[in-house]
Amino acid sequence: MSLDAKIDAARQLLREVLAQHGPDRVAVAWTGGKDSTLVLGLWRDVLRRDAPGATPLALNLDTGCKFPEVLAFRDGLAAQWGVDLRIARPRVAPGYPVAADRAACCRDLKVVPLLRALRELDTAVLLTGIRSDEHPDRADRPAREPVADPPHLRVHPVLEFTEMDVWAATMQLGLPHCELYDRGYRSLGCVPCTLPPDAVAGGAEGGGERAGRAADKEAMLASLHALGYF
Repeated sequence: MSLDAKIDAARQLLREVLAQHGPDRVAVAWTGGKDSTLVLGLWRDVLRRDAPGATPLALNLDTGCKFPEVLAFRDGLAAQWGVDLRIARPRVAPGYPVAADRAACCRDLKVVPLLRALRELDTAVLLTGIRSDEHPDRADRPAREPVADPPHLRVHPVLEFTEMDVWAATMQLGLPHCELYDRGYRSLGCVPCTLPPDAVAGGAEGGGERAGRAADKEAMLASLHALGYF
């Protein structure tokens, strides 16, 4: 499938979401990374065309361990695009042992705040930027993924995009990106679990797109998904 066909398919999926659920109960799970920024840009365009006056809603998980460049990009673009930005933060005690137990850390800093925010926002649909080629756990995900608790639908508009597709679409549509990608990062997580490009075996291109992510956390992504992570 060509890039234009993938973009058209993503937009059509988003139009179906809009027709079925309206704009107010749909949120983009926006990390500030390239994939979810593409989804946010596509959703914003669909709203501008098919629901004039509607404001895109973005849900961001701020674990307290994010790169400052990601936070600056998030806040600046939200203001520029007029995004209704909702930030979910963990409620943990001061001195929480970040990354000491990566499974517990992701649960407490990401999963619990995400599910709490979805309940508080009464979200019907969560749009994500996950892709089937970026991790084995995501290879067989459906484009529409029902979640029972809290009850909502997760929709993955760029599921069939490759990493290069995302960058090509980003350039074709004139979308911005976080400056960390210009420094060689290919996948952005929390600071303690994301290696700089020069620390990845084989250099910045070695080991694949997510090679800079903590290997033990990557191995448990299926378990985190079962807990409610996307």
